[in-house]
Amino acid sequence: MRTTKVVLIGAASASFGPAMIADAVLTPELSGSTLCLVDIDRERLKVMAAFARRLNEVTGAGLRIEHTPERKEALPGAEFVITSIAIKRDELWKLDFQIPLKHGIKQVLGENGGPGGLSHALRNIPVILDIARDVERLAPNALLLNFTNPESRICLALSRYTSLRFVGLCHGIGMGYDSIGTITGIPPEDLVGIAAGLNHFSWFLSIRRRSTGEDVYPLLRAADATYDQSYYPLTRKLFRLHGLYPHPSDDHIGEYLPYAWEFCGLEGYDFERADRWRARAWEHISSVARGEMPVAAPQEGWTSGEERLLQERWQLRRSGEFAFPIIAAALANRRDFIEAVNIPNNGPIPNLPSWAVVEVPAVAGPDGVQGVQVGALPAGVAALLNTQAHVQDLVVEAAVHGSRQLALQALLADPVV
Repeated sequence: MRTTKVVLIGAASASFGPAMIADAVLTPELSGSTLCLVDIDRERLKVMAAFARRLNEVTGAGLRIEHTPERKEALPGAEFVITSIAIKRDELWKLDFQIPLKHGIKQVLGENGGPGGLSHALRNIPVILDIARDVERLAPNALLLNFTNPESRICLALSRYTSLRFVGLCHGIGMGYDSIGTITGIPPEDLVGIAAGLNHFSWFLSIRRRSTGEDVYPLLRAADATYDQSYYPLTRKLFRLHGLYPHPSDDHIGEYLPYAWEFCGLEGYDFERADRWRARAWEHISSVARGEMPVAAPQEGWTSGEERLLQERWQLRRSGEFAFPIIAAALANRRDFIEAVNIPNNGPIPNLPSWAVVEVPAVAGPDGVQGVQVGALPAGVAALLNTQAHVQDLVVEAAVHGSRQLALQALLADPVV
């Protein structure tokens, strides 16, 4: 098995960093390879590097762990570059949500669609393109695996304004399995589907049980008729209307629909809960990094539901993200099925623009990530997605060219406005 170099940009995040590090140490194909952690927060980066070295030692993964706040030092020799960054994420996200609401625009989340998604994209696209240009210069053959939102808009900018191989990644399909499992009673890990659409606005074309191959749609339709109607009301309304089940969740889907607030409310993202979670997560990371807590051990005295979820999160296991399965397939010279990637259309969905970045299943291997052709989507679904694709087109051009006029056009073309 050959070795490689993986660069993780944004590694000091309390959620993303540990998830990627856990995936790396649990990927045997990476044994002997280099994992380089990059973040502009020097102090937190030191802690995360110590955390990574501890996991590497305990698992015997055999990785070489490096860290640096300078991505230009990290990139030479990289074969895979993973990005998950944001500018003052929560501080500015609050404004993305609050300012439109103050002026009467009823968006439900303000992250990926609507006016909040526009602002988020205008901030993050230039930063990701700056990173991409460094990758082009210092590691031109690397595969860029992007987790930064708004995923579709950032990937569209990468496809138009860089020469890099890239793929956008999101765990939204797993959230879809969770909600289908809740309604039907089928364990989510026993579900596998073919889904297609746009990031955070994708639709299951088929859903089956992994264990038996049974078609789950008949059971889902029957269970939907009797299950608690307050659970995922927007998702299920769209399911009954279009005949396909969308994912990942009401609030994400609702970012693209003008009437979503009627189902999702106008409370927005729970920043206080997220702050509490990150504080406890960082406490755990720091304790493990200092050697004061065994790797993946629960903390005594954590009794609330939120803390139990945190305990479960810190059990050393794979995150469910697709970055390291893609890397492993390339290193092992395999061709592995990946359930959801964001790539330029170029054929997988014929009734969406060829230039649009779509979320589809793919096959990953030594020759990269190849989308699976899923066929045309139903006309009603395609109409919703085409609208968003053309909004994304305007947003990307506004961000790249610094055009206020194009930004206003994007705002006014968005159905949420």
